[in-house]
Amino acid sequence: MSPETAANAPVRYAAISVAAAVATIVLKTCAWALTSSVGLLSDALESLVNLAGAVMALYMLRVAARPADEDHAYGHTKAEYFASAFEGSLIVLAAFGIALAAVSRLIHPRPLERLGLGIAVSLAAAAINLIAALIILRGGKRLGSITLEANARHLLTDVWTSAAVLLGIGAVVATGWQPLDPIVALAVAANIVRTGIGIVRRSVLGLMDTALPDEERERLLRAIERHLEGGVQTHALRTRQSGLRRFVSFHVLVPGDWTVRRGHQLLEEIEADVRTALPTATVFTHLEPLDDPAAWEDTGLDRRRGG
Repeated sequence: MSPETAANAPVRYAAISVAAAVATIVLKTCAWALTSSVGLLSDALESLVNLAGAVMALYMLRVAARPADEDHAYGHTKAEYFASAFEGSLIVLAAFGIALAAVSRLIHPRPLERLGLGIAVSLAAAAINLIAALIILRGGKRLGSITLEANARHLLTDVWTSAAVLLGIGAVVATGWQPLDPIVALAVAANIVRTGIGIVRRSVLGLMDTALPDEERERLLRAIERHLEGGVQTHALRTRQSGLRRFVSFHVLVPGDWTVRRGHQLLEEIEADVRTALPTATVFTHLEPLDDPAAWEDTGLDRRRGG
């Protein structure tokens, strides 16, 4: 896959999310209009949030795909975190709207109507969301995109929301107890809040230059350790992630009688192995002599094995 193709691949997945959101909004709004179920209304409102989040993701992924320039030497990949934070915030706001509608329906009960047709329409919308979510989640994991993963998990949450709402409606039909419909909507709202907070939290961690996940850091350390022989040591290991990109820096300490050429060759070999272990990594290394006390002053923050 060429760099241009890789950069634009997330945008195509985001376009799938936008199309799925539009289709499900239409279907779920029809289902709510047919049945007057506040549970189905909550489901339709969440799909509206899906659309806003998908549009924001589509735009920010286009920004993130831009190459590095004079003003953004490290690229634009952090734009992804703004998209996921925006979507997470919208999810929380939608949950409060659902809760208000549910409380109103508890206070002023209203019988449900034409449930069979409404349920069939809602099931069709859930199927669209499920297919889109699985496609986008697979693409997000393959491309390492937090925006696509967040969007896909939101769509999956929408699927489970639809399932819960339909179960609630089924319980109303079975028992005849109308308050079950808004009670299920309140439970759905609580679950949506949890999902939204989780997405916002991941976005904030990304904006704060959080270190690489443990699994990636283990791969990084194994790539470095293959070169720790003949007195060679490393320290001051630092890692961070920015959307699809990874950034790694560390110092390599070699015997003081090595030539610059020999030290430089070692650094090239280490950097090549790190990029093999982490294909999207930008690697910065610094060569220092083992016998210089000043070389040991900067020990970095990641002291595990390679730090």
